[in-house]
Amino acid sequence: MNQAVSTLGVALMKSLAHVPLRLLRALGWVLGAVLFVAVRSRRRVVMANLAVCFPDLSPAQRRDLAWLTFIHFAQAWLDRSWLWHAPAEVVRQRLLLTGAVNELTQPIEQTPVVIFAPHFMGLDAAWTALTQQVPRSMNTIYFPQVNPVVDRWIMAGRQRFGQGQLIPRGEGAQTLVAQLRAGEPLYLLPDLNYEPAESLFVPFFGHVAATVPSLSRFAKLGRAKVVPVLSKLTPKGYTIELLPAWTDFPTQNLESDTALMNQRLEAYIRTMPSQYYWVHRRFKDLPPGVPAVYRK
Repeated sequence: MNQAVSTLGVALMKSLAHVPLRLLRALGWVLGAVLFVAVRSRRRVVMANLAVCFPDLSPAQRRDLAWLTFIHFAQAWLDRSWLWHAPAEVVRQRLLLTGAVNELTQPIEQTPVVIFAPHFMGLDAAWTALTQQVPRSMNTIYFPQVNPVVDRWIMAGRQRFGQGQLIPRGEGAQTLVAQLRAGEPLYLLPDLNYEPAESLFVPFFGHVAATVPSLSRFAKLGRAKVVPVLSKLTPKGYTIELLPAWTDFPTQNLESDTALMNQRLEAYIRTMPSQYYWVHRRFKDLPPGVPAVYRK
């Protein structure tokens, strides 16, 4: 039954690829509003995250920010229809790749690169833009889906333009490092709360947060520079901005590097707070004695 429903869902997404963007975004607005009202458990997660990270905002302001978070979440989800199924030229027209693009177009053998890709709503748009518009093979870590229909759909969508390889999480660290040293950039999303055993507890918006130190580790092992990429949802599609490579990263201190990553991520988030992935329980795992963030 689940696979049958998923098959219908994928078919629907393929059909939405041909809907004008303005209409699709309006549909996303409606869907986001419905999710905000109906999915109370996830709304509580978003509100708790915002209370921790933006204590200076009033409850009404945080509620407005949460509302926009759900709107952008739904719009970005529906945008996968055209990202993965619209004609290639339509995709290219809607993805504006800007900023320090030269960081990825320098001679490959001289510039191993880890692309720091925070969990903004447009993370799939950024990956699509890079794999479509940058003539350079790159890799990323993939979390296989339980549902095989959804898994095949996501795999095909993210490998649509042939420049990207998805490596299942936990299976390819050595392969990723080898490919990184060989000049294939690694698109890395290390800013969520994964397994606590793999994480360090460092500040995030002034609150301790379990954070994987993989950005520093891969940069060291791959002898690579770190280039941030920020994906911003716009009325015309997305602006994908590459920032200049960090000049002071990595260091010899893994914890300091991971704290610095979070500090710089905070600054990026403040430029577009409603487009960050607040639906994730970012403060799920905490050290002993630290009060829980998510209470019923």
